[in-house]
Amino acid sequence: MRRVIVNTDAKNEADDQFAIVHALLSPTLDVRGLIPAHFGRHRGDRSMAESREEIDLLLRLMDRTGKVPVANGAAEPIPDESTPRDSAGARLIIEESREDGPLYVAFLGPLTDLASAILLDPAIVHRDVTVIWIGGVGYGGIDVAYPGPEFNLGNDIAAANVVFGSGITVWQVPSNVYSQVSVGYAELEEKIGGTSELADYLIRQLVEWNAAYHPEPIESRSLGDSPAISLMLFPRGGQFRTVPAPRFGREGHYLPGTGNPIRVVETVDVRFLLEDMFAKIRRFGRDKA
Repeated sequence: MRRVIVNTDAKNEADDQFAIVHALLSPTLDVRGLIPAHFGRHRGDRSMAESREEIDLLLRLMDRTGKVPVANGAAEPIPDESTPRDSAGARLIIEESREDGPLYVAFLGPLTDLASAILLDPAIVHRDVTVIWIGGVGYGGIDVAYPGPEFNLGNDIAAANVVFGSGITVWQVPSNVYSQVSVGYAELEEKIGGTSELADYLIRQLVEWNAAYHPEPIESRSLGDSPAISLMLFPRGGQFRTVPAPRFGREGHYLPGTGNPIRVVETVDVRFLLEDMFAKIRRFGRDKA
């Protein structure tokens, strides 16, 4: 089994929920903790608390309340590249990194809690830790969806610079890759609809989020956080290239950095990702019936 921590801005959009559920339903992933993350002040000043509430709701729907550790992350970005935001989430990452064997930490939002862990315990970069981050734009040019910083990056650019400059092992899934994991309402209804209260909630909250935040008619959604889970389950399902670690400018663009190697994900096996997740959600419903 792979030891795993999932750091998630769970209430930011409607895709983190699918990734969290997929991780928890995967028997080869030993989820050692969930860390609710902030997602800025775009919609209020309690985003981390909202992420915590969403994680707690998912655990109730899965009958796992109290069975999976949940450690709150920072409520704000780090103030600068030298100052951590100490939190239970950052401390959980440090503690798990000191255990024997590999540790995978999936970041579905900003890198605040990892940057804080590095600043609190710099030796973590020499341990067997692999960081999978959903964030940043593609390296081939400007992503028209992000005229400024990509969302996860923009919520803590200083943290991203700490992490990318540290030498820790990073697998980056940029926006041009994660945006390709699209699913339609019809597919969701046909594949998992009616199989459990959990499945119906996953679909409902996705449709409601689109209705609230997309003015144009839409009947699909990118499950952009899910590659972090599928890459832990099936690393060979991704195509990678190694690049020198960049720095990030204020507008989210790439600048020359330390040059230590990171791995950039260029494609993921979307068929495996979606079918594996849907099958596990259906099986969960059968087992509960």
